[in-house]
Amino acid sequence: MFQSIEKGVSSMDIIDNGPRPNAFDIENATVTNENYRTVAWTGTFLQVTLMSIPVGESIGLEAHPDTDQFLRLDAGQGRCVMGPSADRLDFEQDVSDGWSIQVPAGTWHNVINTGEEPLRLYAVYAPVHHAPGITQATSGDAEHDESTGKDEPPSWSVQPDDTASDKHA
Repeated sequence: MFQSIEKGVSSMDIIDNGPRPNAFDIENATVTNENYRTVAWTGTFLQVTLMSIPVGESIGLEAHPDTDQFLRLDAGQGRCVMGPSADRLDFEQDVSDGWSIQVPAGTWHNVINTGEEPLRLYAVYAPVHHAPGITQATSGDAEHDESTGKDEPPSWSVQPDDTASDKHA
């Protein structure tokens, strides 16, 4: 069975149907998502998540040793920083609606909301990084889920042989 999401429905109606065909209005879903993170689709090799970063907050400084990321902003404005270490973020770029950010595996990165409205973006991870369909209202919820093992990639996803742990500043 194929999952189809009609244009105009909120991100709350998106169902992560695992590694099966799926289609949805990602821009509408992104701008209506009010959760810190909503996993929208989980494939065998990559994953799509929607994010909403409150004013003055950020994704959080982190590095994923085995995960490339693509992020696209659909609302708000922010500042992207990246670099080879947590104390050497030598790449800085102001970003806003329509901008994309590419984060190579192992790169320390953060996106800070510098605007006056929530920063709405989606991220594509390769390999899969989160539990299928998980929704986390706040970054605190996400940290809790990660620390308790609730937010783990599914067993059917393909992970690197020698996966290193993510790093958080």
